[in-house]
Amino acid sequence: METIKLRKHIGTDGILLLQMPAEFNDTSVEVVVVVQPLISEKVKPKYNAWGQLTTKKSIQGAITKMRQLRQEIALDKSSI
Repeated sequence: METIKLRKHIGTDGILLLQMPAEFNDTSVEVVVVVQPLISEKVKPKYNAWGQLTTKKSIQGAITKMRQLRQEIALDKSSI
């Protein structure tokens, strides 16, 4: 018996594709699958410097505020 440890991704279609080493070509085998989700690949919530949850909406809001501030504090070209 041989143990092989692989990191693979299960697609949205639910299919897990395993390619075995050439030494198993044309061989009957018994396969046991143990599925352990990887913590590092799960989506972890992200927070900004103020401890608020960062979302697409909050990022878009921050970009809008930065653009407004840039317009408010921008110097006139003639004053440069």
